[in-house]
Amino acid sequence: MPNTTANNILHAVNGYQDALDHQRELSKTGTDYNEQNGKVANTIASLHPKRLELVVSEIIEDTQSTKTLRLKSKNNFLPPFQAGQYINLFVNIKGTETARPYAISSAPQERSFYDLTIKKVAEGFVSHFLLSDVKVGDHFTSTGPMGTFYHNPLFHGDDLVFLAGGSGIAPARSMILNMIEDTLQHRKTTRKLHLIYASSYEADVIYENELKKLEEKHDFLTITWLISRPTKNYSGRTGHVSAELITELLGDDLETLQEKMFYICGPTSFHDYCAEQLKQLKVKARRVRIECNGPPKHPETLSGWPENLIASDKVQVTIHKADGSQGQFEARVDEPLLNSMERNGYSAENACRSGECSLCRVKVLKGSVFNPAEAHLRSTDEAYGWCHSCVAFPTSNVEILL
Repeated sequence: MPNTTANNILHAVNGYQDALDHQRELSKTGTDYNEQNGKVANTIASLHPKRLELVVSEIIEDTQSTKTLRLKSKNNFLPPFQAGQYINLFVNIKGTETARPYAISSAPQERSFYDLTIKKVAEGFVSHFLLSDVKVGDHFTSTGPMGTFYHNPLFHGDDLVFLAGGSGIAPARSMILNMIEDTLQHRKTTRKLHLIYASSYEADVIYENELKKLEEKHDFLTITWLISRPTKNYSGRTGHVSAELITELLGDDLETLQEKMFYICGPTSFHDYCAEQLKQLKVKARRVRIECNGPPKHPETLSGWPENLIASDKVQVTIHKADGSQGQFEARVDEPLLNSMERNGYSAENACRSGECSLCRVKVLKGSVFNPAEAHLRSTDEAYGWCHSCVAFPTSNVEILL
């Protein structure tokens, strides 16, 4: 006998009765729903594609060391994304297949293109190529939008603080533009965002004119500009994002600070320092969201690095592939395993290149690797020899299973 209580609950579910009526209509034709096969999977695939085919439609020079690549889809469709997410851009540089994740700096409401804002890194490999060699009309492949670094109003609230360092301003711009669209459409008018934007030099400030105009026009936005290496005639605020500065700008009331959601994006040294400042202010870890920008630059300075191993040391890496083939190459111990693999013609699926997504997992059969805190390894991975190759550093001769 049917459970009356359960039936009452089901009939209270919005759309349940409509589904029953639809089922009865379909049963009259004798359908077995085969015509629906693949429909859900195809819908999901269109919204979350594994790969996108993109073409450079415009190149915008932001500063002397920064450009924005405006990318359109070859098939005229770009999947939606959350402000703050990134795509992993695949490139071929003189025969080396590699990839880098870049935050989408355009607004989520803009569905005709993605903007990727890229700053030249002094010792960089991919950034030099993208800023010096890429031209309008060039084609790229990327992943779909990914990442958990975005604003979720249900859990994060409406009082936001964004600490941006250098090119870490890219996801902040997307969040700001998204909030502007929300305000214009009257979906949210109480949200506010305080952006604290730190740059080394005045000439390094990205989107400066645009952001100043947006701040003047929109009450929800407050911007504090910070230059750490100012010129002699600079009259603005200088220094670093310290606990003292945060207290000066936001107040020292612990309860008020705990109501805010903090977002941090910038170089590894920047977000590590900012996280420590917030910890000093007793801001709870759950109120701090950090977007990592790649592996640590100097792993030899981190806790746990083997004694007597110097950054310039080299080791032998032996690759075993699933098809039984193998190869060998030499690698520096201070270069992430994934980077050295790519330089020598080997690759692993990857996206974040910061230790978060785990797509680049490889198994260490022999030898040892250094896994920094960014690796976020599961205990079972450590127990059975798996590592995230994008943030793993070979510290001895190693054998790897791909």
